[in-house]
Amino acid sequence: MPYLFTSESVSEGHPDKVSDQISDALIDNFLAFDPNSKVACETLVTTGQVILAGEVKSKAYLDVQEIARGVIRKIGYTKSDYMFEANSCGVLSAIHEQSADINQGVDRKKKEDQGAGDQGMMFGYATNETENYMPLALDLAHTLLIELAALRRENKAIKYLRPDAKSQVTLAYDDNNKPVRIDAIVISTQHDDFDSEAKMLAKIEKDIKTILIPRIIKKYPAYKHFFNDKIKFHVNPTGKFVIGGPHGDTGLTGRKIIVDTYGGKGAHGGGAFSGKDPSKVDRSAAYATRHIAKNLVAAGVADEVLVQVSYAIGVAKPMGIYVNTYGTANVEMTDGEISKAVEALFDMRPYFIETRLKLRNPIYSETAAYGHMGRKNEIVMKEFRSPDGKVLKKKVELFTWEKLDYVSKVKKAFKIK
Repeated sequence: MPYLFTSESVSEGHPDKVSDQISDALIDNFLAFDPNSKVACETLVTTGQVILAGEVKSKAYLDVQEIARGVIRKIGYTKSDYMFEANSCGVLSAIHEQSADINQGVDRKKKEDQGAGDQGMMFGYATNETENYMPLALDLAHTLLIELAALRRENKAIKYLRPDAKSQVTLAYDDNNKPVRIDAIVISTQHDDFDSEAKMLAKIEKDIKTILIPRIIKKYPAYKHFFNDKIKFHVNPTGKFVIGGPHGDTGLTGRKIIVDTYGGKGAHGGGAFSGKDPSKVDRSAAYATRHIAKNLVAAGVADEVLVQVSYAIGVAKPMGIYVNTYGTANVEMTDGEISKAVEALFDMRPYFIETRLKLRNPIYSETAAYGHMGRKNEIVMKEFRSPDGKVLKKKVELFTWEKLDYVSKVKKAFKIK
């Protein structure tokens, strides 16, 4: 039976995402100067104020205030009118040393015996409805805001945009569980003040329809056929949106976990990612299960796959691995049998996840806006500066969990030609 499905995204200027980006910038800086750092860092942002809190075990010493200001500056909060501005906001740090009780459950004499940093269950998901094996509604929601942010930075075609924004996409699916068209799009974007609210609303809606949407269709031709003249648009549906960002709403690390993953498709274990070093399986195992799910779908094992893994704190071996193919398996195996094959193929002990996906590198700032999954795997050069002026340049590989490097191994294991 046909149905509708909706996913949302938020921009890099959304207060919760500001918090995520600051937390992950701290993670990157700690890992850049000390790859063995153990970090759990939370950020709160509000009007004119940033509060950092968390636990750290590291040899690195950082200027956390300047790192936070650099992130805020890069996002675009650089005007006093925003009531939250990089150079003038207060930055309070309450970061302290990590609990020895937690650390003793993680560190081991043998690296391969490294225990999980916490208990919990993590999920990875993949579907063949898009080229990057992500749910289409979420991919479109991210794309809308990525291009809106690009228009803001270009400051040519649209000149009134401010950093905070949200999007939502509703897709229509057919009887075969395939997306056929976009049913509705919601865009709420922060903006400069206008003389007239009526003129403002008309201008923003027109620009979304005649500048943003055509830009997306041109830049992402694979999505062209989903757009149609019957899409229901809701642009700034509450009206005026001048007060936004951390001045409009308090932001906290880890409040956008569904935006960060699959937009409500599949499942989520509940643990946030940003601000956590890879010894925290909330993060590393979620990346590892995405890597598994994506390679399974790409290899043709199934059209849609959900993978769950669970841990006990301080224990290296997972409590269990679960696979659900939603009845789309292309191999003559039960989901339980697929799970056993996955367990034999992918070592899910924390040390091996960290090693396989190169997670003890400063690769996390890029994950903190527009989703942790479905992103481009690439090698980049990053630069870090210590408080004493030392500059460290480091070549790192981003989004390693998006690599299709296990497809041939999966095909061999499942006897797929």
